[in-house]
Amino acid sequence: QLQLVESGGGLVQPGGSLRLSCAASGFTLDYYAIGWFRQAPGKEREGVSCISSSDGTTYYAGSVVKGRFTISRDSAKNTVYLQMNNLKPEDTAVYYCAVRSMRLCVFRPGEYNYWGQGTQVTVSS
Repeated sequence: QLQLVESGGGLVQPGGSLRLSCAASGFTLDYYAIGWFRQAPGKEREGVSCISSSDGTTYYAGSVVKGRFTISRDSAKNTVYLQMNNLKPEDTAVYYCAVRSMRLCVFRPGEYNYWGQGTQVTVSS
C-alpha cells in the first residue's frame, strides 16, 4: 500500500528551525518528483519546494523560502526532508509532501497523485 507520512512539525519561535520528514512506503521515492506544499488557514495550498527524480534537481517556489528552506532526499531511508531555517510567522501552515507520478517538478497541487496527512508548523513567540 502506497503511503506518505510527514513528521517533524511543531511550535517554534521566529528565527528557529525545523526539519520535516516525508517517509514513503509501498514505493520508491527515487523514481518520482516529490513536492512539499503548505496551506495556511483561509489560503490555498501552495508549493514550497520540490526535488525531481531525474537528476535530483531541487526547486523552490518564489523568493519567499529560497535561501531559508532546503529539500533533500535520503534514498536509503526512502525519505525526503525539508530543512527550514530562520522561520517566520508567515511560514505557519500545515505542510504536506506529495508524489507526482512523473520525474519532473511542478508546483501545481493537482499534478500530484498521492499526499501525506500533513504536519502542523506554527511559528510564534
